[in-house]
Amino acid sequence: MCLGIPGQVVRMLEGYGGQLAVVDVAGEQRKVNVGMLADETFGPGDWVIIHMGFAVEKTDAAGAEAAMRGLKLMGRGRDPEAPP
Repeated sequence: MCLGIPGQVVRMLEGYGGQLAVVDVAGEQRKVNVGMLADETFGPGDWVIIHMGFAVEKTDAAGAEAAMRGLKLMGRGRDPEAPP
């Protein structure tokens, strides 16, 4: 597992060679480049691990939760109930 932020694919963006996805990261939608994972396919509901705007790993809900637990242990996980 890579150290990164988990996010869930909302949709793929048309154009861009199929390399950009809109991903929900802790309630915020971001554009993420999935081009580094050329052998994978992506669709709504898929989970990815993101590092510096790039999907570096495709995972599942359990993998995403494990990544978030790791971030929280390091004090980096975002608590959606906490004020910004």
